[in-house]
Amino acid sequence: MISVSEAQTLVIKYAEKLPICNIELENSLGYFLAEDCIAPISLPSFRQSAMDGYAFINTGDKHLKVIGQVQAGDSITPQLKSGEAIRIFTGAPLPDGADTVVIQEHVNRDGDSIHIEKLPALGANVRPIAEQLKAGTTVLKTGHKINEASIGFMAGLGLTHLKAYQKPRICILTTGNELQTRGTLLKPNHIYESNGIMLETALKRLGVFDIQIVKVEDSLSQTIDAVHNSLKSADVLLVSGGISVGDFDFVREAFQQNEIEEHFYKVNQKPGKPLWFGSKGSKSVFGLPGNPASSLSCFYAYVLPHIQKRSGSLNPFLEKRTAFLTEKIKNIHSKTLFLKAGVYNNEITPFTGQASSMLNTFANSNALLIVPEQIEDLEIGDSVSYLDLNY
Repeated sequence: MISVSEAQTLVIKYAEKLPICNIELENSLGYFLAEDCIAPISLPSFRQSAMDGYAFINTGDKHLKVIGQVQAGDSITPQLKSGEAIRIFTGAPLPDGADTVVIQEHVNRDGDSIHIEKLPALGANVRPIAEQLKAGTTVLKTGHKINEASIGFMAGLGLTHLKAYQKPRICILTTGNELQTRGTLLKPNHIYESNGIMLETALKRLGVFDIQIVKVEDSLSQTIDAVHNSLKSADVLLVSGGISVGDFDFVREAFQQNEIEEHFYKVNQKPGKPLWFGSKGSKSVFGLPGNPASSLSCFYAYVLPHIQKRSGSLNPFLEKRTAFLTEKIKNIHSKTLFLKAGVYNNEITPFTGQASSMLNTFANSNALLIVPEQIEDLEIGDSVSYLDLNY
C-alpha cells in the first residue's frame, strides 16, 4: 500500500501525452495547445482611435476646422494639417499626421468649426500600432488551456486552426450483478447503476466526450474479454468495482490476464483504498472502487489529473486551496482522509454522511477536505487544505 503523494506521482509519471491534432479554432474549447501560439500580426495593426471624438495635430490650438470624418473600417483617410480636425469614431484609423483624439464630450461644434473645452495631452485616446502585442510575439504557450477568451483572442489574430493535443477516448466498465439499469422496475436486492453516468458526466466537464459505457457481469471470463475489447479502442479504461478481494472481484485478475502492467494497488486513504492503476503500451487503466463516493473521490484525486496531463495540461491537478475549519476532526485511521465538505466565506465544514456509499452528501459538496495521514487531530479554526471541485 502506497501513500497518496506516491500514487499521484505515478499517475503523472505514466501519463503519456496523446497525439497532436490540427483543430479548427471554433472547436478548440477545453483543448490544450501543443505548440506556442505566435502572433502573425501586431495588435492593433494600425493606429486607431480609442474614443468617439475628433482627431487633430496637437499644437495647443483649441479652435479647429473640421474637414471630414472617418469611421471604423474606412480604408482611405484625409491628410490633416495643423488647425484641422477629423470627426472620428472608436476603432477608426487615425489620419496621417494626427497625434491626438479629443473626446466629443469636451468639444463644442459650430458647423465646420470646433472649440476644444478641455485640451487633452499629446497622444491621448490613440491606440498605437502593437499597443497590445507585436507580430512575432509568443502570446500563448504550449500547454495553455483554451477557453472562450483565448478563442476570441486568437480569432482577433486571424487564426483559423491550431495544433492541440487530442482528447482521450474513454471506456467505462461497470461491474456487479446487483446493478440494474435506470428506468426499469427495481428487482429485490438490486440497486440502480450510477457510477457509469457519474464518471461520464465528470469526464464531460473536462471536455471529454468520446466515452463508451459497458456493463460487465461478475464473471472472470467476461471481465477478461471486456477489458481486452475495451483496450482495442480506448486510450483510458476506467473499471468501476470488482477491484477488491471478494470472491466475485475479478478485475485485478482480468488486468493480469490482459498483461497490463500494475503500477500500484491500494492507497493509504479513506475512502478509496482499493484503487488500482496500470498501463499497457500507451493505454492507461484504472480500477476504481465500486462504492460511488469512493469512486468519485478517486476520480478527482487521480483520474482527472492523469487525463489532464495526457491531454497536454501543465497544471493537471485540481486546484488546492485553504480554508478555516468549522468543526473538529479526529483521524483515527492513520490514512489520508478525503472528506466531502462545503466551503463558504473561506470557512470549510465537513458534512455528515462520509460513508463511501453515500452520494447524497457529495451532491451538496463543493470541496474535498484533505486530512494528511500523519495528522491525528484538527481543531476549529485550523487552516486546512481542500480540492476545489468547481473545475
